[in-house]
Amino acid sequence: MDRLRSKILDVPNFPKPGIIFRDITPLLSDADSFRSAIQMFISRYRPKKLDAIVAIESRGFFLAAPLAYELGLGLHLVRKRGKLPRKTHQKTYDLEYGSATLEIHQDELMKGQNVVLMDDLLATGGTAEAAAHLVEMAGVNIVELAFLIELTYCQGRQKLKDHDIFSVLQY
Repeated sequence: MDRLRSKILDVPNFPKPGIIFRDITPLLSDADSFRSAIQMFISRYRPKKLDAIVAIESRGFFLAAPLAYELGLGLHLVRKRGKLPRKTHQKTYDLEYGSATLEIHQDELMKGQNVVLMDDLLATGGTAEAAAHLVEMAGVNIVELAFLIELTYCQGRQKLKDHDIFSVLQY
């Protein structure tokens, strides 16, 4: 765990003053650390009866894709508005500095499927809450929300209290 934590770099005042950005790119660029992080997710989710992995744009893709591949599962994407070409479900949610809209294709997830919803970081929980809403619109069961990093001081779990949450690293 310490090795993984050492690969997460703190970037002060990014993207705006007062924010400490947790940069995962050094972890992704170190093959052993990246493999270790993915292996933690594989070990956790291999025994579960899952039908798919759902990834939140964009850094969630880097974690979810190798997990889905290794588990032999399909990968479904939650993306920002306008990035998906077919008919979508949409969810608009508030951010600290405005609002955003997420989308998921309407025709990919099937009612009753069991999925893990994955992103790189849980902070205030707004993005994960909106993504979970989209997935649940399809009648899909979210087994767990999975994150590489959780910023516990942002209290994102409070917004997601109806879901089980797993995070590898907590700050």
